[in-house]
Amino acid sequence: MIQQTDFFFEGGRSGVLLIHGLTGTPMEMKLLGKGLNRAGFTVHGMQLAGHCGNVEDLLATGWRDWYASVEQAADALLGKVDQLFVGGLSMGALLALKLAAERPQQVAGVGVYGATFRYDGWSIPKLARLSFMLPLLKKLGIGRGRSFMEQPPYGIRDERLRAQVSSAMLGGDSAAAGLPGNPWYSLAEMYHLAADVRRRLPQVAAPCLVAHASDDDVASPRNAELVMREVGAPAELLLLDDSYHMITIDKERRTLIERSAAFFDAIAARRAAA
Repeated sequence: MIQQTDFFFEGGRSGVLLIHGLTGTPMEMKLLGKGLNRAGFTVHGMQLAGHCGNVEDLLATGWRDWYASVEQAADALLGKVDQLFVGGLSMGALLALKLAAERPQQVAGVGVYGATFRYDGWSIPKLARLSFMLPLLKKLGIGRGRSFMEQPPYGIRDERLRAQVSSAMLGGDSAAAGLPGNPWYSLAEMYHLAADVRRRLPQVAAPCLVAHASDDDVASPRNAELVMREVGAPAELLLLDDSYHMITIDKERRTLIERSAAFFDAIAARRAAA
């Protein structure tokens, strides 16, 4: 049974759509959302199709379903604001970039948080680093019931917060903390999405704030470097030295909030003056 856990904070006429990651939940974007709302933005933390339920709920969807839910949420928010910003964490960052590439007239700026084109961080087991082969296994019908289980430190450097999140995740509360594993077939879908987005990066015309943990345990900074190198828009890099992958909730979340709000505000001011 999928639980609805998206959130909406009403603010000014500039809106931010926040997108969580694969097997994740809107809760991982809520602190960032509250901070942006305090800075004056209207914020919607959306919920991707198939998420916040069980593994079968997720396996019933693919990357096109996830992206369709992003488009639907963007359309709804555009009905309430004058300009739209979009930010995503991990796979959510890829979906945010895809929206910017496909809707250059609608997306004013992008927050690219912990972008994950490949799982190549230091905590990823060697076997899991071969996950780029999963699209082939899915095509062959191999491994539908298999998952890569999440590994400590679960993307969180803050030990107290890590204990809370891992307890909820391992206790089966997928609405609060996401699933404890990444199903092989869902990872295969993510790699199809990653290939699509990588081709489209030169089409991204909206300025990007590319924020990444310098010691990311899940996705190495090479993922951020790819975005910086390939996007067809001005991009600003923010490396966070005291966080792991989940930068929206980890130790430097206030820095991320402040930099994101300032980045979006500056774009809004330039557009208002134009």
